[in-house]
Amino acid sequence: MGRNMWRRGFSSSAASINALKEKKWDAVVIGAGHNGLTAGAYLARAGLSVAVLERRHIIGGAAVTEEIIPGFKFSRCSYLQSLLRPAVTKSDLNSELELARHGLKLLKRNPSSFTPCVDGHYLLLGPDKDLNYSEISKFSKRDADAYPRYENQLEKFCKLMDPLLDSPPPETMQGPLSFNDRIKNNLRKSVFWARCLRQAFSLGQKDLVDFMDLLLAPASKVLNNWFEADVLKATLATDAVIGTTASVHTPGSGYVLLHHVMGETDGVRGIWSYVEGGMGSVSFAISKAAKEAGAHVVTSAEVSQLMIDDSGKVNGVLLADGTRVHSSVVLSNATPYKTFMEFVPENVLPDDFLCAVKYSDYSSATTKMTLAVDTLPQFHCCKLSHPDAGPQHVGTIHIGSESMEEIDSACQDATNGIPSRRPIIEMTIPSVLDKTISPPGQHVINLFIQYTPYKPTDGSWEDPAYRELFAQTCFNLIDEYAPGFSSTILGYDMLTPPDLEREIGLTGGNIFHGGMGLDSLFLMRPVKGWSNYRTPVEGLYLCGSGAHPGGGVMGAPGRNAASVVLEDVKKSIN
Repeated sequence: MGRNMWRRGFSSSAASINALKEKKWDAVVIGAGHNGLTAGAYLARAGLSVAVLERRHIIGGAAVTEEIIPGFKFSRCSYLQSLLRPAVTKSDLNSELELARHGLKLLKRNPSSFTPCVDGHYLLLGPDKDLNYSEISKFSKRDADAYPRYENQLEKFCKLMDPLLDSPPPETMQGPLSFNDRIKNNLRKSVFWARCLRQAFSLGQKDLVDFMDLLLAPASKVLNNWFEADVLKATLATDAVIGTTASVHTPGSGYVLLHHVMGETDGVRGIWSYVEGGMGSVSFAISKAAKEAGAHVVTSAEVSQLMIDDSGKVNGVLLADGTRVHSSVVLSNATPYKTFMEFVPENVLPDDFLCAVKYSDYSSATTKMTLAVDTLPQFHCCKLSHPDAGPQHVGTIHIGSESMEEIDSACQDATNGIPSRRPIIEMTIPSVLDKTISPPGQHVINLFIQYTPYKPTDGSWEDPAYRELFAQTCFNLIDEYAPGFSSTILGYDMLTPPDLEREIGLTGGNIFHGGMGLDSLFLMRPVKGWSNYRTPVEGLYLCGSGAHPGGGVMGAPGRNAASVVLEDVKKSIN
C-alpha cells in the first residue's frame, strides 16, 4: 500500500467544506474514529444524508496508521484487533458493513503470547491446545491441566455477555412519553431482563457465583485460585490491567480481563490479530462502507461547538473556521468530557449531569511507543542467533511480567507519582506477518507501556530530556531479555497520556474514553440515566467508546447508537 493510502477516499478540500454548508444534513457525526465511521455507515445505509467530520488530517482516531518514519507505517495507538463485533465484519449475504469486501484483512497470530524470563525460561501460549499444555507443564503440571478449564469458563462467560454488547442498554426513557411509548419501553425492558435471567439460570448456580467473583474480585485473587505458576498468572494478569491505572490487586480488575477475551477472529474466541496495513485499515474499510452508502467524510474539519436552537434542540455544529453545518441530529464520537464540557454551550445541560460527567474517571497510566528497527530482537532465553522470525516474535511479548508482584510494584510507582522504574511492556511485531508496513528485512515494533502518570511528580512529559530518559528505561529493560535491542532502533514515536489527549483527543489519555470499572459500565456508562446513547440535549447522541459497551476497537457503540438514532427518526416521522 502506498504512503498516501490514508488520504484516499475522504477529503479536506475547500470544496468539501463548502459542500457541508450547502444543505441541512439528516445527521452529522463528530469524529471519524472507527465508532464514528461505523455510526455514519449504518445511518447512510438507512438512507440518511450523513456528514462525518474529523478534526485531524487523517481518519481513524485511535485506530490509525501513520508513516511517521519514511517507509514504516505505524499503528500509533491501538495495535491489535479482536473486539470488532462479528455483525460489523461478516461478509456473507446477511452481513452488514462487509469489511472484508472493503479491504479488511486480518492476520491471525499463532502462537499469540510469549513471556521471556530473565533466568532463561519462557512461556508460549496460543490457540494450539497441545502447545499450551506442553509449555505450561514446564512450570506446573497442575496448571497445564487447569488451563483448558479456565479458558472454557471464560468462553462461557463471554457468551453470556455477547447479547449485552450488541444492543443498547434497557434504559428508562427520559422526558414526556406517550402511552404507547411507555408500553413499548416497559415491554422492551421486560424482554431484555427476561433473556438475561434465562441465560443466567442456564449457567447454574456454581458458574453464576464464579461469574460474579470474576466481575467483583481482584484479578490476582481469580488467578491465584486457578493457578500456581507465577509466570502464567502474570501473563494472564496483564489483560486485567491493560489501559487502566489499576493494580492486579484492585477489586473488579477481573472484568477487564474478561473484556479482553471477549473478541474473536473468524469465529475463534479470544484470538487477537494484526491488521494488514496497520490498524488504520480497520477505519479505512469502514469509511469505504460509509462512502459507498453515500456518507460524506471530511478531514481537517474541527468542531468547536454545538449549535442549539431556542427550544434546546440540536441545530448542527460550528466548525473552528466558522463554517456552520446544519443538522437536527448530531452524534459525538468524542469522549463524554469533550462532548459535554467543551462542545455543548454553557447553561444547556443540567448541573447534576455535568457534575457526573466532570467527575467521571478519565485517568490513564498508558504510554504507547512505536519503533522502527533494523532487525528482530534476539531473546537470550530462546538460544537462537539467526535473524529470521520465530514463534517468539509472532504474538504479544510480555516484558517485565514474570510475576503479579512485578505488575503491582510497577503500578505502585505510578500511584506515588513517578513512571514505573521497571515498566510493564507489551511488545508486538506486526511486520513479522504484515509485509506491507516496513522495508524488507526491517520491522515495526509496538510497545504498550504501563504505568506512566499523566502528571509525574519528578518531571514533565513536555521536557524532551525527561521523555528520552523514560524511553531509555524501557529500552534498557528490553535489553535484559534481548541483549543489543537498543542498538537496533532506527527511530520511534512516543505518545504519553498528555500526548494521547492532545493529538488523538482522549481525555486524560484514557484509551477507553473513560474508566472501565464496574461503576462505569452498562447502565452507568457514561453516567446513570443516560446509557442508551441519548443525552439531555434533544438530537445529540454519544456514539464513542465513552458509551456502552465501552473501549476497544469493537464498533458496538457506533452501531448501537445508530440504531437508536434510526428509531428516534422513524418515531419523529410517524
